[in-house]
Amino acid sequence: MNKFLFYSFFFLLASCQYFEKRVPSEEELLQERLKQIDWKEVTDYPSVNACDSLLDKEQKKACFFQFLTELIQQKIATDSTENSAEIFDTLNVLVTVFPDANITFEPQFPSDSTHYNKAKVDSILKNRLTDFPKIEPAQKEGIPVKTQFILPVVLKAD
Repeated sequence: MNKFLFYSFFFLLASCQYFEKRVPSEEELLQERLKQIDWKEVTDYPSVNACDSLLDKEQKKACFFQFLTELIQQKIATDSTENSAEIFDTLNVLVTVFPDANITFEPQFPSDSTHYNKAKVDSILKNRLTDFPKIEPAQKEGIPVKTQFILPVVLKAD
């Protein structure tokens, strides 16, 4: 009986290693999480206070783009109608929202276009597109990130 208890006790001690679960290292967990993240899509789009009450991600995005487009059009409306000799229609503006909530605007002229007064349009954008309300930058996994998008802006409606 003593031999049986001795062998049973020895067997239990030796077999404990088979019941242990392997704990993954921090590096393995990090690599696994990095594979899960979609690097081409942000978690939260840029936003303004007027759109914060919306919960749906796509509605919040649409609200932000609509708000920004309307605000840009309001700010440049007086300058774009002053010179009626120029034919302005719609201009694509590259909007960049930085992680520190700064925002920049760059006009995107068609490569074959000659009817835009590029210097005047650039000047209007730089002079008029200031003093924007606070914009919350886009976030990726809770970290503010830089985002860029192109907004079509109507400079003058015929």
